[in-house]
Amino acid sequence: METRKLTMAQALLGFLKNQYVERDGVEHRFFAGVLGIFGHGNVAGIGQALQQNLDLPYIPVRNEQAAVHLASGFAKTNNRLRTFACTSSIGPGATNMITGAAVATINRLPVLLLPGDIFARRNVAPVLQQLESPSTQDIGVNDCFKPVSRYWDRIYRPEQLIAALPEVMRVLTSPSDCGAVTLALPQDVQAEAYDYPEELFRKRVWLIRRPEPDAVSFARAVQAIRASRRPFLVAGGGVLFSEASEALARFCAATGIPVGETQAGKGSLAWDHPQCMGALGATGSLAANRLAHDADLVIGVGTRYSDFTTASMTAFQNPAVRFVNINTAEFDAFKVGAIPVIADARVALERLTEAMDGYRVEPEHHALIGSLKHEWDAEVDRLFHLGLDPRPAQSEVIGAMWEASGPRDILLSAAGSHPGDLHKLWRTRTPNGYHLEYGYSCMGYEIPGALGARMADPTREVYVFLGDGTYLLMPGEIATSVQEGVKIIIVLVDNHGFASIGGLSQSLGQEGFGTVFRMRGDSGQLEGNFLPVDYEANARSLGACAIRARGLAEFKQALEKAKSADRTTVVVVETEREVRVPGYESWWDVAVAEVSELQSVRESRARYEEARRLERHHL
Repeated sequence: METRKLTMAQALLGFLKNQYVERDGVEHRFFAGVLGIFGHGNVAGIGQALQQNLDLPYIPVRNEQAAVHLASGFAKTNNRLRTFACTSSIGPGATNMITGAAVATINRLPVLLLPGDIFARRNVAPVLQQLESPSTQDIGVNDCFKPVSRYWDRIYRPEQLIAALPEVMRVLTSPSDCGAVTLALPQDVQAEAYDYPEELFRKRVWLIRRPEPDAVSFARAVQAIRASRRPFLVAGGGVLFSEASEALARFCAATGIPVGETQAGKGSLAWDHPQCMGALGATGSLAANRLAHDADLVIGVGTRYSDFTTASMTAFQNPAVRFVNINTAEFDAFKVGAIPVIADARVALERLTEAMDGYRVEPEHHALIGSLKHEWDAEVDRLFHLGLDPRPAQSEVIGAMWEASGPRDILLSAAGSHPGDLHKLWRTRTPNGYHLEYGYSCMGYEIPGALGARMADPTREVYVFLGDGTYLLMPGEIATSVQEGVKIIIVLVDNHGFASIGGLSQSLGQEGFGTVFRMRGDSGQLEGNFLPVDYEANARSLGACAIRARGLAEFKQALEKAKSADRTTVVVVETEREVRVPGYESWWDVAVAEVSELQSVRESRARYEEARRLERHHL
């Protein structure tokens, strides 16, 4: 057998650069490069190997968590067909990636994490940044990755890599099991040499399968749909991952069945498709929520039924409601007592369109669908044009962004009040034009995630929508965008604090305590002036262009300047904090204190107990 003498790190990179995926006869090189920061735990191993390996570009970032977010944004925009590997030193560099790992795994996104680890030979322990345990020497901070990784391994000997790498790729390319994969790499083993078999470095193409539904479950699903009078389809992220938007549009046009979209599934249908009712659930539209409330059959496609989608299990109130779930993952397909159709979303929808020939929703229900869609479109137009001055409402800022964006541009956000408002209001024109990280709703995802999205498809402008609270958490990747020449447009809403949690606090009777950015006053409370943070100066110091817009007219002008700029541009606009987008016949379960000295909290608790009566078990 031919062999090649390489360090473990060199062999690892030699393997990664030769991995490809194939779906529908089209090949993609799987790893676009390596992101990270060097330290003593990886500089002499992975760092040295990257210096020699020009086929895998190395992109230094400013925060290891941001590296994983960038990889997730890239993978999501590529429908999981491409990703990055992320490397870090041991200790804090490694644990910085844990939050990113949770984001990737919860959102079912393939990302490879390569944290440095302590010495395998142990004789020099404890090394700098090593966590010691009095009960074992076989534990370290990288064990914290286990619950947030779909596959985890520690490579104690260089030859163990040969057995580990196929498992890494099996999980990363699985339609049902993918997520973060962690290989903990002891720093001494990274630099050790071994005679690796030449076969390890051959080109390998991993087939991304499209599982077909089994005949029995599929027949039961068809029977349930044909028997329904008010069916409703929930489009989840699996529709986009499987590139099933066209198949969904044909199925809905043929049957007249209306669609509500989850955060991950928004954009599965174009906003102006006759059967697109918009967002569903706690942050849902009037149209989708009313139809879901009375549905006698719910068809879930690629959704995991999060509490926002089900409005904390209050969305589906028809006593006779039944469920059909189409999903590649058994774990999700069996939820809510559904008829489980374990299959690829596109394949299943194509088969259903054929099997449902001759079926169409009744004329009365079709008319209701059209009426609700018209009513909802008018409500969005109203919220886009409230005419507030000098500080616009957040809904008006969203409207101006939508009017400025092109049909293929991407809107990206993750946390705060923005996901709720965007889920309701953003009118997605093309698949993947709406990019929300709401599985983990991770503050700090926005800027690095947007870099990943733009790198995945440089032909699409990317608009980042975030608040001042989120911006302060992780602005450093603006410098990375300048370094790499990857332009994004960042719209920073200055509402002087955490407006989303402030609104939630008020609804709980807690008056927004601790959610406004104020100076500490003479009384010792945070009740002084607003914090004097100069966001434009901060953005400029990181290499971006920056514009402060005063009012909606200036904001629209600033967007046009940002579109023509040659690098990342931050547009800052102050909004009217207390003017919020309403909820639409929906609810989210956030527990209220059962006893309190505050009358407002006691009143909120009474409303909470009444609302909880609508929560259902779907068995």
